[in-house]
Amino acid sequence: MKEKVSNDKNNCSQTESFSARLFKLRQPPDCILPDKSEVQRFAEEFLQILFPHFGNKVFYSANDIEVELLLLKKNLAHILRPMEQSMKMSIDEVSENFCQKSAIIYEKLLLDAEAITKGDPAAENIDEVILAYPGFYAIAIYRIAHEFYIMGVPLFPRILTEYAHQMTGIDIHPGAQIGRSFCIDHGSGTVIGESTIIGENVKIYQGVTLGALSVSKSLAKSKRHPTIQDDTVIYSGATILGGDTVIGHNSVIGGNVWLTESVPPYSIVYHKSEVKVRSSRQAEEEPIDFSI
Repeated sequence: MKEKVSNDKNNCSQTESFSARLFKLRQPPDCILPDKSEVQRFAEEFLQILFPHFGNKVFYSANDIEVELLLLKKNLAHILRPMEQSMKMSIDEVSENFCQKSAIIYEKLLLDAEAITKGDPAAENIDEVILAYPGFYAIAIYRIAHEFYIMGVPLFPRILTEYAHQMTGIDIHPGAQIGRSFCIDHGSGTVIGESTIIGENVKIYQGVTLGALSVSKSLAKSKRHPTIQDDTVIYSGATILGGDTVIGHNSVIGGNVWLTESVPPYSIVYHKSEVKVRSSRQAEEEPIDFSI
């Protein structure tokens, strides 16, 4: 019994020491983190203003929308407040710049939705795409996050794109540069790295990776991810790596292709696999014996 009491005291002492350490680390200036749920809610509220598909907000006049945008701007300033000292621009400048970009974001998203609608025979109309397609949702969150990324706002843009990643399985870094009329079909498992450059009218399918070759941490800010030029289609499971890798415009990259070098415009790149079909009654020289 005495030994148990002694152990309990030691555990308590360790807990107190850990608590003291946590308390110290959680104090300013270290505690400069935005509220994660507020960041996510900001994006959802912005999308509700742009599209009725994302909520049940009802506006009876243009003035109603103007008021809602002003409230969103005020809320944005509140969310950014903890990071003020680590931002390149003032909170007022960031908030004002984002509001000015709202119309541009909206126009880009309409083009994205149209591209997905045209690119997917199963899509009956643009409303279905905006309302239900994970590809459109991931692109929408990316377009919002990218504006904060180019303004040098820390953490905020990455929280947004990781939220979309969690919701859709599509991982787009906010630093990627993506042109107009971008289409992600299905999308699960898609990864688009930070320094990726994607042109206009590009379509990619599920499981595509636009990634980096292994580099040292000192090269983190270099061009590590590929460039995909206009009017290119990349089919499912393709992996394209490297900052010097350029996929020329109007190219088609087939499924399961692994690329670490550039290809010229109008290229068709495909992986050829061998498929054998046999009767189950035929004897096998080497019987298939495996377990999963």
